[in-house]
Amino acid sequence: MRRTLSAVAAGLAATLVIAGCSGRDLESSNKTEGGSGEQITLKVAFWGDMGLDKLKADYEKAHPNVKIVLNTGEFNAQHEDLQKKLVAGTGAPDISAVDEGFIVQFRNQSDKFVNLLDKGAGDFESKYLDWKWKASMSSDGKQIGLGTDVGGLAMCYRSDLFKAAGLPTDREEVSKLWTNWDQFIEVGKKYVAKTGKKFVDSGTNMFNPVLAQQPVGFYNEQEQLQMDGGPKVAFDVSMKAIDAGISANLASFQPNWNQGFKKDQFAVLACPAWMLGHIQETAPDQKGKWDIAAIPGGGGNWGGSWWTVPSQGKNIDAAVDFVKWMVQPEQQIEVFETVGNLPSQPDLYKDPKVLAYKKEFMSNAPTGQIFAATAAGLKPQYLGKKNGPTRVAVENVITRVQQGGLKSSAAWPEAVKQAEKVAKTGKA
Repeated sequence: MRRTLSAVAAGLAATLVIAGCSGRDLESSNKTEGGSGEQITLKVAFWGDMGLDKLKADYEKAHPNVKIVLNTGEFNAQHEDLQKKLVAGTGAPDISAVDEGFIVQFRNQSDKFVNLLDKGAGDFESKYLDWKWKASMSSDGKQIGLGTDVGGLAMCYRSDLFKAAGLPTDREEVSKLWTNWDQFIEVGKKYVAKTGKKFVDSGTNMFNPVLAQQPVGFYNEQEQLQMDGGPKVAFDVSMKAIDAGISANLASFQPNWNQGFKKDQFAVLACPAWMLGHIQETAPDQKGKWDIAAIPGGGGNWGGSWWTVPSQGKNIDAAVDFVKWMVQPEQQIEVFETVGNLPSQPDLYKDPKVLAYKKEFMSNAPTGQIFAATAAGLKPQYLGKKNGPTRVAVENVITRVQQGGLKSSAAWPEAVKQAEKVAKTGKA
């Protein structure tokens, strides 16, 4: 989504452009002001909060001839726009974040990205989780990205709202409430009955973490659509939650979802590490009201990204230098402490700064220990080159149910229909 950070469906039928999201024109992103030693402008496209504000300032201070322009926009729109610019051969950012749900799609276009192995990135291989390094490696041996973070799963909850509902507030006790998703839904029913308010933010944000816990996602490694496996399990859980009346039915990463945080419209949501930064940025006055428990079902990875350098850029060496700098341990730890994004380099899970870190905003939860433990046990799921648009198509169906435009009893056949369309055309 940030990554993920997920990212979701409402209003995604229309393709947005990064320039529209950010108010900046990317066509000029690759222009320099004259020759060697003069000002270089690097435009970086991403979504959410990836902790770049501080990194930008630090890098520009150390490199006075480089100006970093941050272009943040909506998750799916950023990927859609990158694809358009790659096909057009012009207008792409100098550096682009790519999420796990889209990395296979882009690594299959490795000719449109700088092969970072040609720029000395091979020295980084031993530092990364093995699967993270391989996920951005093309079949012809080109490395198109350097990993930013991983999205090991937990569950964030409002301890004050739990207390008001007569539920436990201690993170260990809360974790015991739900070892599986059926128990989670039952707790949600009790919360709704007690408070008259909704329990969880969104059906799509139930679908995504449950899907992440399954052995197989939308596609197998032969790129065959597998809707009757993991997607059916996750879809059924999301429909059960919606039918139970525990979901606030808010479309993730849309304005009404952000308002839902501020107006206490839900008390819990699935929380990959990168979600912590979004919560803090969206509802800063809720400091000390949030905490972190275990997620039902255990395990799973939702999100995590890579920094890529499109090959059409005019300042490729400068762009690669910035990417290499961003994934150094010092910067990775700073991002973790600032927004919560967990690095993809396992040695950092043993770093005293990471293990000792407690997130003051999240009731001093030991986020270093919590998310380092989730990352250590990750078993990554193959996502497929059409995973991104397929997820969007299925989430669109869930959103239709949430908005009352489709009955849950008719939703699964429609989800299969839309997914099969994407499998054939590549478009949601």
